[in-house]
Amino acid sequence: MRRTTRAAIGLAVFALLVLAPLLIMLIGPRPPGRQFWREFSVGLGYIGLSLMGVQLIPTARLPFVAETFPMDTLYYFHHRLSLVSLGFVVAHPLILFFQNPYTLRLLNIFTAPGRARAGVLALLAAVLLIITSVRRKPLGFKYEPWKALHGVFAILALVLAFVHIFGVRYHTSAPAQQVLWIVLAVVWAGMLVYLRVLKPLSISGQPYEVREVLPERGDAWTVTLDPVGHDGLSFQAGQFAWLKVRRSAFSIMEHPFSFSSSEAHYDDLQFTIRELGDFTSTVKDIPPGSRVYVDGPYGTFGADAHTDAPGFVFLAGGVGVVPFRSILRTLADRGDERPIMMFYGSRTWDEVIFREELEAMQERLNLRVIHVLERPPEGWEGEVGYITTEVLDRHLPEDRAEWPCLLCGPLPMLNAVEPALQRAGVPMQNIHSELYEMA
Repeated sequence: MRRTTRAAIGLAVFALLVLAPLLIMLIGPRPPGRQFWREFSVGLGYIGLSLMGVQLIPTARLPFVAETFPMDTLYYFHHRLSLVSLGFVVAHPLILFFQNPYTLRLLNIFTAPGRARAGVLALLAAVLLIITSVRRKPLGFKYEPWKALHGVFAILALVLAFVHIFGVRYHTSAPAQQVLWIVLAVVWAGMLVYLRVLKPLSISGQPYEVREVLPERGDAWTVTLDPVGHDGLSFQAGQFAWLKVRRSAFSIMEHPFSFSSSEAHYDDLQFTIRELGDFTSTVKDIPPGSRVYVDGPYGTFGADAHTDAPGFVFLAGGVGVVPFRSILRTLADRGDERPIMMFYGSRTWDEVIFREELEAMQERLNLRVIHVLERPPEGWEGEVGYITTEVLDRHLPEDRAEWPCLLCGPLPMLNAVEPALQRAGVPMQNIHSELYEMA
């Protein structure tokens, strides 16, 4: 099945799950004497709840979904859709309050009936879920405690919302309505069971051990893993995996990193990790022999989808160079002779990760690397500043419109380089981006 067909099917199923609560309102008996605004507010609440529930789908790492949509896009979609779902959920009680201010008394969880109390607590959990996610860094939450709290708030919000709905007993009396609500609950719970039980169970019998942790430039470290009792993990260059380091396969504490080794050596996995956060700052201290579980591979980023390309343009920012190392090593192992032009943006010359290896790669591949430095050393004769349209125009080939352009880096870089490429004459369909951040 073609990827576009899979995407259309996936989006149709997603839309059906989102709109299912409205179908529930239509198929059963309508409560007598209910005004339009009251029913409208209930509909908004149902949509908000459904949007919260389907948030579990893009993050569940289902094979069909992960092979169809870029994982960074799924997480970006997850972040934005969460805000939309909160808007619907908050609108539900606000409309009720404006229609009948007397209902404000239901906010008192000590005197309100149980069904209203569950609704208020569900709303509170949803608000805390979004606030702690959007403002995680300003609030000072470390990643791992926040992730645990994130899961608790999400489950509380969904469970309490169901208690509220079945406690109110509107649109839940007909058997067909009850079946649909149960189906939705099973789907949402199924996503959690797959991610937190079935998936860990599948990788628990395929552990890895840390062979070595070697320093790289730019405060980065390359971790090499050896498979224990199995042949290793096959992947495509450009993909990534979640690592559970010195933890159980069932631990929720995991971190996504791109493969930096060649796909030809799947029994010799490498991940290059830059010191940027709580966990990454401890990578250098991981002792050899440490047990690691690898959940992957994931992602659709890479060169393999462009078998007919006359050449490639790679554009990396900072640690976004990591998947390109895997791609370059793989192409070199294959003996690929197509021309490759690589733009690599870094702050300083000393922070250029894989600097020496990239120089050596130019001997193995038809590769040209253009370094763009924000703060160049004295006497620097290369490009300075950022990867702009002017920089691209000076180096891109005449037939640039036919070359796939692969970008990987932080969001500000992608937002700047994508339009720069278009201004330089590269059509949008030939620009393929990977955001190097998902949390």
